[in-house]
Amino acid sequence: MYTMRHLEIMAELPDHRTLGSAADELRISESALSQAITAIEKLAGETLCLRRKAHGFTLTASGVHFSAMARKIISDVTELAATFPQQEGVLRGPVRFGCFASLSPHLIPSTMQGFDHPQVELSVQVGTHESLLPALRNADLDVAFVYDLGLPPDMDKQEIYETHMQVVLHPEHPLARLERPLELADLVDEPLVMYESDPSTEYVLQLFAAQGLNPKVIAEVPQMILVSAMVGRGLGYGLLMRRPNNAEMSLEGKPLAFRDLHTPVSPTAPSSLSSVVAITPLGVKVPARVQALIEHCREAMADSW
Repeated sequence: MYTMRHLEIMAELPDHRTLGSAADELRISESALSQAITAIEKLAGETLCLRRKAHGFTLTASGVHFSAMARKIISDVTELAATFPQQEGVLRGPVRFGCFASLSPHLIPSTMQGFDHPQVELSVQVGTHESLLPALRNADLDVAFVYDLGLPPDMDKQEIYETHMQVVLHPEHPLARLERPLELADLVDEPLVMYESDPSTEYVLQLFAAQGLNPKVIAEVPQMILVSAMVGRGLGYGLLMRRPNNAEMSLEGKPLAFRDLHTPVSPTAPSSLSSVVAITPLGVKVPARVQALIEHCREAMADSW
């Protein structure tokens, strides 16, 4: 079995032309270095270093490859030691987080801005439950920010903020002039531009079905900005969760009107109330750097309303 000292020796050799020079850098005697190389070659089962008289040496092709692998392993171990455990309150290492697609324009910029841990490397993936949940289960993501809708029991969750369903309308639509919250019965005969995603589509259909209603869907689109664009042109209405930093206009600069949606409270029917949550695999200890991002997200969202 190779030891870390074996790897350190082989990683050092490419930087030298003589064993004496390498031995000085490794702080061992030249004879001890030669014996160590022999021991490494015995483990490898082949010659790694051609040693000549007058103390010169040349690495074989296998020796060059071995040295390159040894350097990579040492680098990885050094990074691992710098990351775990956390020391002196300094957070280090990668955090791979996911975000539900329709939520991403509002959550990702605020979450990444002001995250004051320069040695934490953030990377982000945008998707729906269809992609985010498997990524969490496969350890491709550390955490995902999603709506608390249809989540499976194998996920732990921490609330980021409470929210509720809103209706987005063209400002000149008659329903936009009402001062009261709208009900699904007000909307059932109006053209609905449906945001198509898992689990949003099923959630909206369940809201209507619980009241024995069937929405008049004229389009199912995969992007919330497209829903807003179509609503801004008066083609229909949309349903979306209330979000911070919500611009009251479409991508084309056309104004939009937002009205709260009211649904009856029932133990058997879905509610128009929900939350944005940070989810992690059930029972997995959340690393300090990941928890720091979750808490920063919560604070950033609270400041964005």
